[in-house]
Amino acid sequence: MRLLLLACLRAQTGNATTAARIQNHLHAAGHICVLKDAFMYESPTEIANLTSTDKFDAALAIHLYKGGRLLQGSRIPFGIIFGGTDVNEDIKCEDKHRVMGAVLEEARFAVAFTMKMKELAAAEWPDARKKIYVQTQGIKTTPSETFDWYRFLQNADIPTDTGSLHMFLLICGLRRVKDPLYLVDVFSDWHRKDPSVHLGIIGPAVDPLFTSEVKEKVKRVPGVHLLEDMPQDDLHAAMKRCFAVVNSSISEGMSAAILEAMDLDIPVLARNIPGNAAIIKHKETGLLFSNPQEFVALSKSLMNDPIMEREIVTRAKDYVKKHHSWESERKAYQNLVLRLQ
Repeated sequence: MRLLLLACLRAQTGNATTAARIQNHLHAAGHICVLKDAFMYESPTEIANLTSTDKFDAALAIHLYKGGRLLQGSRIPFGIIFGGTDVNEDIKCEDKHRVMGAVLEEARFAVAFTMKMKELAAAEWPDARKKIYVQTQGIKTTPSETFDWYRFLQNADIPTDTGSLHMFLLICGLRRVKDPLYLVDVFSDWHRKDPSVHLGIIGPAVDPLFTSEVKEKVKRVPGVHLLEDMPQDDLHAAMKRCFAVVNSSISEGMSAAILEAMDLDIPVLARNIPGNAAIIKHKETGLLFSNPQEFVALSKSLMNDPIMEREIVTRAKDYVKKHHSWESERKAYQNLVLRLQ
């Protein structure tokens, strides 16, 4: 089949990473799958023209609103993959809610990353319950062999001569929902007392206005660094050298960065929100914090207790292997697209 896959394709965002994985799964089954950036199109009419000109047999969209709205009234069958903010945030806006309901009604199937996400959607649109499948994200990490950690630290103005460096990495597209500044003040106070701790914020400038706010703030707080965005392989290699990976989002679908950290044997400290609590069991596979002060307390306990750290990392790795298998995700999507024939 010739398939169109619509998603928000800004580099390094969660939806873009998911789109690339799904494309790979479908190519492996012998389909042609063409990725298009949902932001490049205004209306369903443009997509209708594209599907007829380029002779697509079927379509998929990631994000019920951003991608799905472009498939409303589509002449070709389509499926939807929930993004996270669609079910968690956009649902609260009446206009978006109406559009998303209509799209879901037309879709042959929908995929939710978690049971919780399926339940949220089914509560809003009960008739769609039977067509919503739960398929967690499959994770595969590919750390670069040639990544230069010392140059990375030098570029960020982080002292490289210290054997005691504790580097915390917050990976997110720079936009408000990811709340990258949530921990900044408290972290900086901690850094003043313990210069070995540093927080690096890394990710694409998704919201340019907000990015400049982040830049301004970070300039004024010692111990916190805004790092250059980098390719996935290098990012995975950087994660492996860090002490912990941090997530401070207000809302998440399912954070690939958290799952990748688990796969790379790196402990995760995440804000206690439903999307994060769905994949982290507190003190078993990671640590969940409800405020910045608790983040610091948990980080210190992790630094002072290597046995707890090792146990968390081991259980987290087992969890990812068992519940986020790349192979199972591959089979699931290869089977689901058969519903679009």
